[in-house]
Amino acid sequence: MNETERTPADLLRSALASDPSRPLVTFYDDATGERVELSVTTFDNWVAKTANLLQGDLGAEPGDRLALLLPAHWQTAVWLMACFSTGVVAVPGGDPAGCDLVVSGPDTLDAAAACTGERVALALRPLGGRFPQPPQGFADYAAEVPGQGDRFVPHVPVDPSAAALEVGGEELTGAEVVERAVGSARALGLDADSRLLSALDMDDWEGIAAGLLAPLAAGGSVVLCRNADRAAPGELDRRGEAERVTHRAVRA
Repeated sequence: MNETERTPADLLRSALASDPSRPLVTFYDDATGERVELSVTTFDNWVAKTANLLQGDLGAEPGDRLALLLPAHWQTAVWLMACFSTGVVAVPGGDPAGCDLVVSGPDTLDAAAACTGERVALALRPLGGRFPQPPQGFADYAAEVPGQGDRFVPHVPVDPSAAALEVGGEELTGAEVVERAVGSARALGLDADSRLLSALDMDDWEGIAAGLLAPLAAGGSVVLCRNADRAAPGELDRRGEAERVTHRAVRA
């Protein structure tokens, strides 16, 4: 771990400085046939826009807790990094009633409505499409994010010793998230040439590490698969070959 990489957002900055054009997140949805590939630069742009939305329009402040009710998806990775960039504590699968903000996919809107703070809904449609009809009481992410700025500067520098992620009932600081990401990368055997295929949900550390943080810490990339259980027989093997996958993270 480089001594300058003290928060998860620093990992992304290091990736930008190293090789901004390389693929970082390649996303497949086996229910819709969608494929999206984001370079480090493109991913960073989405993070900047989302962080500006979070800090500006939604008024989130460092230490606020955000319930993240999203499946394994490239936009989930974006929201995690946006939280890390603003100092907001990401709580994947958290109780919306106990959080200051909530970000929800289309299947968890009823649960997300329990949040008394700002609510954002993601349609999770191909090409980042909007809801045909915005859910009542929610901001439509796809409608709100395009107009946000392409560069992000936090109002207050993010403190590496402050809480950044709550997962599995454990609260981790930004520095601890980075340390664990580096440890997960080593445990998975990842390096800068690695391309990890992950079919894990992103609501626990294993899924978050495989779906974003471990490949990012190693300087590698991730092929993130949603609804992999709906893939045709042999499809993941064919995808692994086509995408030059070197490592896999799947449920037994």
